[in-house]
Amino acid sequence: MNDKPLPAARVLLLLAALAAPSGARAQAGTPSPLTLAGAMQKAREGAREVTAAQARQGAAEARASQAKGFRWPSLNLTALWMRTNNPAEVFALKLNQGVFSFPEFVASNPNDASPLNTGITRAEIVLPLFTGGELSGRIDQAKLAADAASGTSSWVADNAALAAAEAYVMVAQAEEYAALLHKSRDTVAAHVKLAGDYAAQGMLVRSELLRAEVELSKMDDLVTEADGRVRIANANLAFRLGAAGSSSWTLAPLPDPRPVATPVDVWLATAAERADLGSARNLLAAGELEEKVKKAPIWPKLALVAKGELYGDKPFGSTGTSGSIMAVATWNVFAGGSDHAAAVAAREDARAGREDVARFAEGVRLEVRQAFEEARTAQARHETAKKALDSAREAERITNDRFRAGVVKTLDLLDVTTARREAETRELVARADAHTAALKLAVKAGRRPESVLNGGTE
Repeated sequence: MNDKPLPAARVLLLLAALAAPSGARAQAGTPSPLTLAGAMQKAREGAREVTAAQARQGAAEARASQAKGFRWPSLNLTALWMRTNNPAEVFALKLNQGVFSFPEFVASNPNDASPLNTGITRAEIVLPLFTGGELSGRIDQAKLAADAASGTSSWVADNAALAAAEAYVMVAQAEEYAALLHKSRDTVAAHVKLAGDYAAQGMLVRSELLRAEVELSKMDDLVTEADGRVRIANANLAFRLGAAGSSSWTLAPLPDPRPVATPVDVWLATAAERADLGSARNLLAAGELEEKVKKAPIWPKLALVAKGELYGDKPFGSTGTSGSIMAVATWNVFAGGSDHAAAVAAREDARAGREDVARFAEGVRLEVRQAFEEARTAQARHETAKKALDSAREAERITNDRFRAGVVKTLDLLDVTTARREAETRELVARADAHTAALKLAVKAGRRPESVLNGGTE
């Protein structure tokens, strides 16, 4: 028989040229079935960047509550104890304690007062009545900052889900690719065995057997590399999900992606409400309020102060009491023009911020257009790859039938087998790219990446 196993080398070279980005062959003994939607949900719940964004949101909401608290009266309690022989203070403190005796005063030398122990307990309530708009401005700014933090938290969660989905797709892609390599390796091993049988019967020169063995060793190297990439992909997915680096999952083959059929204008409409863009607008609104806050000093500030005191010869004593209520007004009449300059600076900062946000919005629209075209292109490539795979499989079937009938040679069969393997790999890569492109489009358009999955809603 003159058929040689050499064409198997072409199979190996073609498969080696089609690099698999990553994968996840579940480790024996640790099965953990995971869906694409489940991976995204795990990322939303366990990714560290999501936890950090949620913590920042909580801090911003707490600051908003803190700002609101300044509207309420503040109550301060003070307790002090003093011992003094200052004549004026001794005179006043005896009056406050309610122990002053006029006969004792006139019988003694007021300029040589005996030391007096005094404990004072003071309660003071301060209620701001008018702050020139500073307090209301700070409260509104804090609310806007909290809203911005909420939007940022949502944006971070969507991107964490997207990163997890991309890692998942890479895992599934690498698993299928590794399976192709294992299958090809088995095919080459069968050729080597057949070549060995022929060589033993004298039907094949030994050099051809040696060349087949070299190709088998190359395939072993490719299989080892593919399995290593599978483990790396598992580690990458674990990182995205906030899981232990040694975690692994059992993944089903990637299904066909959901078609991107809607026109680009539909995606642009939702992008206008994208979470990160909304956060930028809220922060801009907060910045625009800064001018109002900086102008507050030109107005008087009014407050109501009520104070009550207990006096005795020891802390928390109550031999004497006193109380007072005051209306306090302060007015910064002149500060060398610094207040006006601060207001102008805030106004210019806000103007710059408006330009930045407008450019940001334009950039978002550009991102959506690019992502839309990439998704449509990836979808078209996948459809083409599917058709090519169907053709390759049919060609292999026909050639295999003709080979069994003795019409074609082994070389022809190996060629069509190589074409089918290449078409399978091309379809796998195109399917993974279509999934990734659709997921990116959803996030760029301000939607949850889960919305483009089969069964999802846009």
